[in-house]
Amino acid sequence: EMLSAAQNGGDPDAARIESTKAALDAMLAGGGESAPGASQAEEEATAGSGGGWKIAFRPHPHLMQTGNDPVRIFRELAALGELEVRADLSEMPAFEDLDPEEIFIGWELELHTDAGLDQVQEVFEWVDGDCDLNIEPLETASGTAGQAGRSPERAEGTQAAASAQPAARKARAAGAESTSIRVGIDKIDALINMVGELVITQSMLGQVGKGEFEDFDLVAFERLRDGLANLERNTRELQESVMRIRMLPISFSFNRFPRLVHDLSQKLGKKVELKLTGEQTELDKTVLEKIGDPLVHLVRNSMDHGIEPPEERLAAGKPETGTLHLNAYHQGGNIVIEIADDGAGFNTEKIRAKAVERGLIAEDAELSEDEIADLIFQPGFSTADEISDVSGRGVGMDVVRRNIKDLGGSVEVSSRQGEGTTFTIRLPLTLAILDGQLVRVGREVYVIPLVSIVESLQIEARHLNSVAGQADVYKLRDEYLPIINLHELFGVEAHDGEFEEQLLVVVEGAGGRVGLVVDDLLSQQQVVIKSLESNFKRVEGLSGATILGDGTVALIVDIAGLIELGRRQPGSGRLHLVKDNAA
Repeated sequence: EMLSAAQNGGDPDAARIESTKAALDAMLAGGGESAPGASQAEEEATAGSGGGWKIAFRPHPHLMQTGNDPVRIFRELAALGELEVRADLSEMPAFEDLDPEEIFIGWELELHTDAGLDQVQEVFEWVDGDCDLNIEPLETASGTAGQAGRSPERAEGTQAAASAQPAARKARAAGAESTSIRVGIDKIDALINMVGELVITQSMLGQVGKGEFEDFDLVAFERLRDGLANLERNTRELQESVMRIRMLPISFSFNRFPRLVHDLSQKLGKKVELKLTGEQTELDKTVLEKIGDPLVHLVRNSMDHGIEPPEERLAAGKPETGTLHLNAYHQGGNIVIEIADDGAGFNTEKIRAKAVERGLIAEDAELSEDEIADLIFQPGFSTADEISDVSGRGVGMDVVRRNIKDLGGSVEVSSRQGEGTTFTIRLPLTLAILDGQLVRVGREVYVIPLVSIVESLQIEARHLNSVAGQADVYKLRDEYLPIINLHELFGVEAHDGEFEEQLLVVVEGAGGRVGLVVDDLLSQQQVVIKSLESNFKRVEGLSGATILGDGTVALIVDIAGLIELGRRQPGSGRLHLVKDNAA
């Protein structure tokens, strides 16, 4: 009646307005009676209608690394009503101990809204398990008289319903925390060093057990051999277990890219769909930390120079939305990361002209599309007409390759004009220990990573050929392999016997297959990688050194580095070989 009077221009009954208002105030204060048919479920769902919700939200330190952002959560809560935010800095560490990738702040939130518990919990759905969360009605948290107006049973039921799911979340979080422990990286590094020394000890005892001491009692000797077998097994199990401590999924690095791609696509005016696969592929924490910046640079490069604006894509018959695909997977003892886009690809004619202009290649040089694309990794090389603050002018691509090589890895690029570009990064799973094949070259012993070896065979002179009178190749099952003579490469005293007495070890790296000429194959064993650069200096073609069981030092061969050396012109060193498998 009052509504009709107001709509028709009449004067509502003032006394009735006052009585209705008083009744509503009484209901809001808790004095009104509940409808007899109201269920407890309805009361739970509308618990916030009396004023809202009090939320205690403390993210776990790693929450930002999962791609979540507390600001986004606050923004969604503010859309439900009036939000008051108070920060809790009680767990903030000293400034010098701050980790920029972790979060140490908690928040006390008061949300004044009519939204139900389910709507509020939905906002925190993506951070479930990555935070400590407690949600309760404001009237319960503040102890207002409204709670006293209900019967004890109903009040207890409402509070239990509001707290049940937060309690379950806390229980799940506690369960997750009980299965993991945070360990200082310095302690893990010390443990890894101890495992390395254990590997060396096992290698030394292994030589004793091979019969270097002839006066051993036969029974005691057999016991020693059994003990050595157990030691070897235990050493490998311990080493693998310790390595797993350092292994982290590459999602810790991939999670930054959805936001990066979103922001860059807005800035560049492009439409880009990001696809991530293989996020659970694991690699060493040290490798993971150092590969982040090169990945960011390659993604920026693909966004800026690779994927075209929507109008250009439509004109080329492509969907207006470009695709950027990041993929990671294990291959042998390496991890492979691919950054692929379906953009315009490289303008090989422009790259070639720039390379000729800078004197990097001869004008009549015959290069494949991939070889031309590889020129972008030359220091300072760029075909960009103007400077871009997104990916620069190519100045950083040589730094990308150098940083990846410092990790013992390699990077290749494959591009097809009009179809897209793919960057392929290969990295070792760990930088501490590897399985190696010991080989003898003259009087020296070298270590070849076992994961790189395809096969080994006796050299037959009839399969040897020369290319242009300077590069040796070996015919193996209708394939011509470039040969690297380690005597010449490392300046070791030449072999005195016939060439046929030597062995050819076929290895495979990022640049293809080559054959390494050695004098003899020794044993296979795990070796502890020691840095050459920190103990001596950087040596091209070698990735490190190790200490053998007898105390001698053996150098570890860098297969990718050898293949890179082999691509150089004859005047660049002792190594002369061709890249293409053709005679």
